Amino acid sequence: MLLAVGLGNPGARHAKNRHNIGFMAVDAIVEHYRFGPSRGKFSGSVAEGRIAGLRVVALKPLVYMNDSGRSVAAAAKFFRVPPAHIVVLHDEIDLAPGRLRVKRGGGHAGHNGLRSIHAHIGPDYCRVRLGVGHPGHKHRVAGHVLRNFVKADEAWKNGILDAVAEHFALLVEGDDSAFMSKVAHDMRAALPKRASKKGDADEDGPPNRKGDDGV
Repeated sequence: MLLAVGLGNPGARHAKNRHNIGFMAVDAIVEHYRFGPSRGKFSGSVAEGRIAGLRVVALKPLVYMNDSGRSVAAAAKFFRVPPAHIVVLHDEIDLAPGRLRVKRGGGHAGHNGLRSIHAHIGPDYCRVRLGVGHPGHKHRVAGHVLRNFVKADEAWKNGILDAVAEHFALLVEGDDSAFMSKVAHDMRAALPKRASKKGDADEDGPPNRKGDDGV
């Protein structure tokens, strides 16, 4: 069994924020694999289905980002899912828009959603880091991630969501490298050419962002 968690903030005001791309990714997975109807549980929204023959529970914590760990821990305890079988999909400012990395274990890099999950279940879970780009200065981070995606973002945003859903079975099967390669292949057509790779990070993760606005 696998627990797939999308991070975001609840409510219509935040629904289209960059910070909510984790919610969007889980919604795309639920739709692609035709999960059952969502229901309220664990201070969140839960849907269940099967991917690659494995039972998968999709969770969107409907609490604010910095309290996400409480919802994740409750679901993990109920379903008896160990941290190694939990996949968290979240926004990543230290990756360029439309880029993706999979990371297992390690630090939370200043992301308050991950910080909360660390506090409740420890660090030994899988993260799917969905790049939304960096605003250029740490004092602009909160405003950047709490703003809506704009029209110019639609091509890469829809592309990455479709690709994550299409190839998520590879991640369920534990083939992180194939998952990243397939998503990258699908994104080549969706991503515009960039003059600079600023904001892209290696697979080991970005520098610690301690001191950021902590959204």
